[in-house]
Amino acid sequence: MISEKTVSPGPRHGTAAIPSSKSEAHRLMILSALSDNSVTLACSGFSNDIIATADCLNAMGASILLDKKIGIVVDPCRNSSGRPEPPNRDTSGRVVPTRRDTLERPVSLHPDTPGRLIQTIPDTSGRPLLPCRDSGSTLRFLMPLCGALGISACFEMSGRLPERPLAPFDEELEKHGMKLTKVRNRLYVEGRLNPGVYSLPGNVSSQYISGLLMSLPSLYGDSRLTITGNIESADYIRMTTNALTVAGIDYSREDRTFLIPGRQHYHMPDTYTIGGDWSGAAFFLCLGALSPEGILVRGLDPDSKQGDKAILDVLKLFGANIDISAEGIFVKKGPLHGITLDASGIPDLVPVISVIAAAAVGTTHIVNAGRLRLKESDRLKSTAALISGLGGMIVEEEDSLTIKGTGRLHGGRADSFSDHRIAMSAAVASAICSNPVIISDPDCVRKSFSDFWQVFDNLDKQ
Repeated sequence: MISEKTVSPGPRHGTAAIPSSKSEAHRLMILSALSDNSVTLACSGFSNDIIATADCLNAMGASILLDKKIGIVVDPCRNSSGRPEPPNRDTSGRVVPTRRDTLERPVSLHPDTPGRLIQTIPDTSGRPLLPCRDSGSTLRFLMPLCGALGISACFEMSGRLPERPLAPFDEELEKHGMKLTKVRNRLYVEGRLNPGVYSLPGNVSSQYISGLLMSLPSLYGDSRLTITGNIESADYIRMTTNALTVAGIDYSREDRTFLIPGRQHYHMPDTYTIGGDWSGAAFFLCLGALSPEGILVRGLDPDSKQGDKAILDVLKLFGANIDISAEGIFVKKGPLHGITLDASGIPDLVPVISVIAAAAVGTTHIVNAGRLRLKESDRLKSTAALISGLGGMIVEEEDSLTIKGTGRLHGGRADSFSDHRIAMSAAVASAICSNPVIISDPDCVRKSFSDFWQVFDNLDKQ
């Protein structure tokens, strides 16, 4: 039975502490698993997506420990040539066991039972089973990595992930030596990924491009990756290239083409701190924009390269008051008015931006948002259902939303569609409701922000 959460109406104020970036954690965990040294990633908060990537990397031979006090501790599985790492030795030459040597099998935290360890097991074909669950980032980042390391594996998918498209990514991988077979909720991958000339469109998913960028340096020869068409979510690609630089990987770029030498060795710093998550923070920054007393959000780097930092610019356009100081980022309500927004670079922000639009006076047009139909839910449809179901006025079109803001919503039932961003947006919407908001499947927020409800409920009511 799907649970519900009742959120009382009215604005909130106080302080919200934000976890580490899920997007950065995916990338840095993968590069650490390829590194020639053990790595400790300072990371607060382990969402289900981060756990999924850890589980899959463990099944591929790494040893990843998720510790709430330390962060993410990674013992790598293989070096960049695909060979097992040589044993660790101390200064006298004696072999020093790693965590991987002391475990019979790779283990990871179970997402639904914090602190409980589970073992990864092969599927019936004998291939390692990679439980990516409903994490699109995990699947798309690790598909080419399996090919680069020559690992035949079975990805096990859940939620809406089996329905989400992989083309033309799968076709490009098969052109370069891999074989992919999808059977219901399982994707079987085999074969060795070969270096060469790759081409991917920039307006489908930046995760395809990021997955190749992280894997191609380990191949036996040089590669060229060209991005065709409009490049959307360019900041996520930039996040990947920044992570590659941290890992000591060389590449060059000529306009839309990446030139990536092969036979490279990954070397991460022994310790690295993952920045605060602007995607998760966006909900509390928007909640502040609906609060006369405001909300202080802590744990964010104002100089971050994360694309969803653009939420500050969007809130300024709406008319919110924003102050950045050493304490954090303080946002409070201003005279909100409608805007026109191109969402092509920030698709994940559209649901919560639509809530702000409903709170503003006037009409807001959100355009170039068609990719939202391929997310954890059809987010154009689910966002429209959220706003209209709570009493707002919204029109859904093929790749856009038009919201006529009235400053208030009635409240009522909000179907989250088991989509974490819809559930969190419903919580934000309660600030402008006159009646409680009853949200279905509230635990779906664990996908990206495991402590969301704790942080939300700790805020003060006005």
